Amino acid sequence: MKPLGSTGPWAAGPVTERATAVLAPNPGWMTLDGTNTWLLAEPGAARAVLVDPGPDDPRHRAAVLALAERRGTRITQILLTHGHPDHAEGARAMHEATGAPVRALDPGHRLGGEGLAEGDVVAVDGLELAVVATPGHTRDSLTFLLPADGALLTGDTVLGRGSAVIVHPDGDLGAYLASLARLAEVAGSTGARWVLPGHGPACPDPAGLIADYRSHRAERLALVEAALATGTTDREALLDAAYPDVPEALRWAAHLSLAAQLAHLSGRADAAGAD
Repeated sequence: MKPLGSTGPWAAGPVTERATAVLAPNPGWMTLDGTNTWLLAEPGAARAVLVDPGPDDPRHRAAVLALAERRGTRITQILLTHGHPDHAEGARAMHEATGAPVRALDPGHRLGGEGLAEGDVVAVDGLELAVVATPGHTRDSLTFLLPADGALLTGDTVLGRGSAVIVHPDGDLGAYLASLARLAEVAGSTGARWVLPGHGPACPDPAGLIADYRSHRAERLALVEAALATGTTDREALLDAAYPDVPEALRWAAHLSLAAQLAHLSGRADAAGAD
């Protein structure tokens, strides 16, 4: 299959006029180069928004706070794209360090602040972010649209490199496919110029990347359906047929995605039968 996103290195740093990424020191198979923590502020503004504080790592926290200090800004809002530990584990310590409330869709991840939901607008010193619900990777996944920079902060819904893992049942492939369609619509209607992901490089072609993501999922589902059509139900055989290109070290993750695909296809068949 066609590689998704950039294959080049990623060192984070400023990407748009308002958005700068700080790369957490947690690289790995699932986190790629590490988690991207995004500091967002209007040029010259005294207050800033932080998206995804990342792991609870003192080095990372210090780097984020040092960046805000160099920019002459104070973090007054902390937003979560979703509650996975590599994005949200450091939220409490960052809340304690800054006094900023932590806002999320899931009430279990909020600290001293209101929730976030579809259609909300977060406004701080002239900076505006529109909240777009994009469930699928997790039930609580959100994307933040930064209209002034034409940027979509997508968390783990769309990565800068590779594809997102959908872990059933918290992850739901049907919801994920609908979220990709929604992001394609948002990118097209707003003329978005950047994807600012939770992992991997920023992408200057949102429409192209999202289209590739949708094609990738359709191709993978077609492979699973073709394997099922042979009559086999053996998970290892299905995995070999649907994921012939998966590295051995990621075979476990492919099994999780396969389970999500099988659940999606089963649900689709049940819906068709009900009709």
